[in-house]
Amino acid sequence: MGRLSGRVGLVTGASSGIGAAIAEALAAEGMAVVLAARRKDRLDALAERIGAAGGRARAVRADVTSEDDVVCLFHAVNNEFARLDLLVNCAGFADPTPTHELSLARWRAILDANLTSAFLCAREALKIMRPQKRGRIINIGSISASVPRADQIGYTSTKFALDGLTRSLALDGRAHGITASIIHPGSTATELVPNMDQRPATETMKAAEVAAVATLVACLPDETNLLEATVLPIAQPFLGRG
Repeated sequence: MGRLSGRVGLVTGASSGIGAAIAEALAAEGMAVVLAARRKDRLDALAERIGAAGGRARAVRADVTSEDDVVCLFHAVNNEFARLDLLVNCAGFADPTPTHELSLARWRAILDANLTSAFLCAREALKIMRPQKRGRIINIGSISASVPRADQIGYTSTKFALDGLTRSLALDGRAHGITASIIHPGSTATELVPNMDQRPATETMKAAEVAAVATLVACLPDETNLLEATVLPIAQPFLGRG
């Protein structure tokens, strides 16, 4: 019996990286996890790994930038489990296009993937959580919401906005026993940034380390919330002055 036994969670962006690591960590604590992303083959492989480890997972292909897909995804969750205890919004991508070269179409694609998807999923989650009078939403942000990289205007803007979305959700859900949190990871070895896994351990984290923080938040009592957390490698140049 894990700390999350009997509970149901949904993780977007679960086909790789931080999303996949969070899904595995939640399942290891006994949570039944719905895995959502566009790459169904990867979701199926992850669900198989979770099942082999004694966990429970269901893979659902969904493009979370599509309102129709999101509505269908949450209907599937409600139809199978009749509840939802946790939503983790992890879908999104980084884009290194210089600002003067960024097209409006690409800008809108970044906003849809990193921000609109979180809004759509949170909206549908609230429809299930409000009658329960409980639930938790965890958004995966970035330290770019505090200290951006150059040529990342779309990614940076969405991560700043995701922080505001989180605070609004925490306020809107408060009267209904629903909490919202945001975790800001620093450099993490995922597909988001190429060759990150080749850096020294003091300069980049493993996705499992971010997942440990998300799991800690998920395991808090319903009456308690960790609104915001920053987790980063100790040698990352985030603090201090040159």
